[in-house]
Amino acid sequence: MNLEKQNILVTGGSRGIGKSIVKVLAEHGANVGFTFLSNQEKAESLASEIKEKGNQAIAYHSDASDFESAQKLVTQFLKDFGSLDGLVNNAGITRDNLLIRMSESDFDKVIATNLKSVFNLSKAAYRPLMKQKKGSVVNISSVVGVKGNAGQANYAASKAGIHGFTKSLALELAGRSVRVNSIAPGFIQTDMTDAINSEQWLKYIPMKRAGKAEEVAQLTAFLLSDYSQYITGQVIEINGGLHT
Repeated sequence: MNLEKQNILVTGGSRGIGKSIVKVLAEHGANVGFTFLSNQEKAESLASEIKEKGNQAIAYHSDASDFESAQKLVTQFLKDFGSLDGLVNNAGITRDNLLIRMSESDFDKVIATNLKSVFNLSKAAYRPLMKQKKGSVVNISSVVGVKGNAGQANYAASKAGIHGFTKSLALELAGRSVRVNSIAPGFIQTDMTDAINSEQWLKYIPMKRAGKAEEVAQLTAFLLSDYSQYITGQVIEINGGLHT
């Protein structure tokens, strides 16, 4: 897959799956801008690592859940890179609890970070993508958005919402050759899943292992590349055979 000269923006790109996406996209030749909310030192270190290999990379301190911040981010990205060829909506958090114990703020925060952020960035990128008549948007969802999970009603709602948003936006942009797809990872080993008892998941996974962040990143790169030119409006699961 050749992503040379492609300018791609990734939200939540300083850790976990997002960090792997940033690194894999750069390995395939892309110039990458990515957002972070905390630990600027680590974010700047990742950007420097990519630049040392010859790619352009910028770490942006930006809150994807804030509408105005998203607008400013895309405007600045276009100034810095010259074009927006791909957008990866990856920013996400969890605030798990049974519904009877879940606070309103925990529900609202997860919806804002995981779902409204997808609206914010897609809205900001809409006109540039329409104008250039090419590009790809990849929204990172979750298997929980497909099957649900006890104690994650807020997270499941946010990720299921991404699926409907993806399919609707794909229909709007298809006439301009802009593709929109969603990736629904299963159990992927990251710092976010370290606190989860993996045994309760692994027994349902035919491949008998957790997925790797790099595997999600490679699928993301594929959906951003010309190899997926006829794929749009899809929710693609990557879960080791986990039945959903």
